Amino acid sequence: MSDVALSSSPALVVEKKSAVKKNQAIIDCASGTVGGILQVLVGQPFDTVKVRLQTQSITNPVYSGMMDCVRQTKEKEGLKGFYKGTMTPLVGIGACVSIQFVVLQAMKRFYSPNGESLSNTQFYISGAASGLANSVVSGPVEHIRTRLQVQTSSSGSGMFFRGPIDAIKQIYASHGLAGIYKGQGITMVREFQGYGAYFLAYEWLVKKSMEHSGRARSDLPAWEVCTYGAAAGYAMWGTIYPIDVIKSKLQTDAFDPANRKYSGVLDCARKTLAVEGAAGFFRGIGPCLLRAAPSNAATFMGFELAMRLLSN
Repeated sequence: MSDVALSSSPALVVEKKSAVKKNQAIIDCASGTVGGILQVLVGQPFDTVKVRLQTQSITNPVYSGMMDCVRQTKEKEGLKGFYKGTMTPLVGIGACVSIQFVVLQAMKRFYSPNGESLSNTQFYISGAASGLANSVVSGPVEHIRTRLQVQTSSSGSGMFFRGPIDAIKQIYASHGLAGIYKGQGITMVREFQGYGAYFLAYEWLVKKSMEHSGRARSDLPAWEVCTYGAAAGYAMWGTIYPIDVIKSKLQTDAFDPANRKYSGVLDCARKTLAVEGAAGFFRGIGPCLLRAAPSNAATFMGFELAMRLLSN
């Protein structure tokens, strides 16, 4: 049998296509992990301040505002206070972002097997699907991180965690897997809408830039990638912040039903509106908006650069 016949064998063609898909998935995963690690390192201090402002008591607040939270955290806990619970997201968010990009790229190839341009709806659905897939990991990761972020001392009642592993052990021992996945429902809602908007904004801006300039995606300059990443961050948080507030309150609420402030998502929303007004759904948005630009610029810069290096 000739070399030409072998190369055109249907079985060999299928095998080659399968190998290409596996290699591309590995590249997507590795690139997403790079982006996720950069996202955590840049964004964690902002997130700590955001969560503390979101979850503090409205009747007896610890912090008067964003800068007071920054000042008190630095004075009482030092710079390491801003990175409380970092190990959990450093590992977990790295995994989350790799999942996001693997699913996103897979969905894009599903909609466009021959490289056709995707519609805005397809971009949104691809992003939303990546968010749902990511929520399996991001739910427990953010739950553990949030509990560590709001923990300021060992005094008082309730659990005290020495770190993420200790938190996982204690919560699982007392409340099982359901305790680890506390607030998972609202997390899935947030991830669906948030990442739908996130990737729609980024991919649409990239597409328009490529159409306007005639450049390939790999030729886009770093400043454009960073700008579009920052814009994607604002698109995400601008559409989901009230949902995130409810998520943080539910995830830091007591495990024991007898001591809980909220019975569920709707009860949390109703009580927040009744006690704090509409402003209650936007507590802590300052550090969140400050974080959105650098954190997400770093995410996409890391992803795109890693993709270019690994693909070559």
